[in-house]
Amino acid sequence: MIDWQIFTSGLMAIAVFALFGWLISLVRNNVTHVDSMWSLFLAIGAYAYFFNFHDTSPRSSLILTLVSIWAIRLCVYLTWRNWNPHEDHRYAAIRKNNQPNFWLSSIYIVFGLQAVLAWIISAPLFGAMVSKQAINFIDVIGILLFTFGFLWETLADMQLAKFKAQLSNKGKVLNTGLWRFSRHPNYFGECCVWWGFYLIAFAGGAWWTIISPILMTLLLLKISGVALLEKDIAERRPTYADYIKNTNAFVPGPPK
Repeated sequence: MIDWQIFTSGLMAIAVFALFGWLISLVRNNVTHVDSMWSLFLAIGAYAYFFNFHDTSPRSSLILTLVSIWAIRLCVYLTWRNWNPHEDHRYAAIRKNNQPNFWLSSIYIVFGLQAVLAWIISAPLFGAMVSKQAINFIDVIGILLFTFGFLWETLADMQLAKFKAQLSNKGKVLNTGLWRFSRHPNYFGECCVWWGFYLIAFAGGAWWTIISPILMTLLLLKISGVALLEKDIAERRPTYADYIKNTNAFVPGPPK
């Protein structure tokens, strides 16, 4: 039985933060910082569930700790990577396609949409928070999968940042390190993180929250991740076509 009062408290908290982000976008004339807000949306939802469910448990403390570590790391990295006066080309295209009055429509096209998606994806965090079952072996598997995904994603981001920092690599394709085995190892790590969260929720009886990792996987593969990034990247980096032929898109594997 879902306690909708607690679950919707997460939506309310996320929505307030989204509104704050929208107001900042009006001052900056730039919505790119919504990427930095994404992980915080989910952490804020988790904290709302935690503080509205008074009967806390080891599982709720566990999930809150893991999501906090994940959210802070991703927010700091994306803020460091993206914070400049120029709007990311993805959002610049959205702005161009939604004129006039993008400043107003961005409240639901950009911030509202991501807030609602974050709330839906936060379901395993809610499920783990309200569970009263004891920690068990499935929780351990979930923790291990989360840890693997977190470290894989972090290492991939570090390798990409180091590669881009060298001016001689401008226009080139990173195909070493983890990027030798997958064109998007950071997204693969992110996927593992959310399946890890789901296993922890599943261990507590919240099997129905499987919609979250499925939706996250679809987003990473078909919508905002791999598909969007590779839509025009071959035009900007001619050698990327060969990279596609020789390297798995998502799940790591030996180069062909």
